[in-house]
Amino acid sequence: MAWWLPPGAAAQENAYFVTYTQALEESGNLEVEFRGTTAAPKNGNLFTSGTLELEYGVTRWWTTEFYLSGQTTLNDSTIFNGYRWENRFRPFLKDHFVNPVFYVEYENLNRADRSLLEVTGHDSITDLIAPNGIQRPQLERSLETKLILGTNFHGWNISENFIAEKDLNEPDPWEFGYAIGASHRLGPPSNRSCLWCRKNFRVGAEAFGGLSTLDDFGWKGTSQYLGPIVSFRIPRGPLFMFSPDFGLNANSVGVVYRIKVSYEFENFLGRSRKGDR
Repeated sequence: MAWWLPPGAAAQENAYFVTYTQALEESGNLEVEFRGTTAAPKNGNLFTSGTLELEYGVTRWWTTEFYLSGQTTLNDSTIFNGYRWENRFRPFLKDHFVNPVFYVEYENLNRADRSLLEVTGHDSITDLIAPNGIQRPQLERSLETKLILGTNFHGWNISENFIAEKDLNEPDPWEFGYAIGASHRLGPPSNRSCLWCRKNFRVGAEAFGGLSTLDDFGWKGTSQYLGPIVSFRIPRGPLFMFSPDFGLNANSVGVVYRIKVSYEFENFLGRSRKGDR
């Protein structure tokens, strides 16, 4: 089972692949996560993207995260895409019916990135079929912000994200996107220790896509996705997640398959959370 894991380790609740909830990493904890994304776009080559994430709880109201991404494309090449640095801030620590979180991220990526961590503007299937040799030299440095709204209600989590992104290298207008998710744990929390208990499973779904730009805000010319999610947590061990995202229009890939494995190290660097502010 999880005998090889250090005692006391347990990951935070993380219900989606694209949508963010109001949950931040606990102060002093480090979560290590790997995401894999694979798809075979029409008229393009099958690709697989891998993203390594390091997420650290700086305080109770501030979480910072660093990403490294790369991808391999069949009949093409394997390349490194770049990095992201993300920060999330929660202004109200007490739970309310709707809990806001503010998100800001700096991205330094080439246009051959295939991680699909979000969709903004007019991102479409055409961006996923261009050869790596053409897209790799095209570096994009961008600022991405999100307004995250999360609600926990009778075992359900419902979260909404509004995304705004600006390429700092180009005079192009701001690009927009969204993500919406709902998920539910199959069993209530309990002190009972077991591997296959319903409380260790969570199911849900999320929808996400682009909302064009500041000049032509709306659905026209955007890609849209919808998919179910299932997650399983080994008690005091890692979290496993899987989702097939189905494209809803001609601008989208037919199916995008995602996996996620994450593990949380409590009290990383020996920091105590009792005195945190």
